[in-house]
Amino acid sequence: MTAEVAWDYAIGMIKVDGLEPTEDFKKYIELEKTGEATTEDLKKYLDKKYKVKKDA
Repeated sequence: MTAEVAWDYAIGMIKVDGLEPTEDFKKYIELEKTGEATTEDLKKYLDKKYKVKKDA
């Protein structure tokens, strides 16, 4: 399965629930589909964007 097919399937599953990926996320998906970014790059982006801040 190619990255493009896998992402198309994943986005379809998200849309079944009535949800839509953000534009930023869609940009990263396109970068991965074209080989300009890796899954690890996408993971780092998501971790940075959605990291839960712990009370110190």
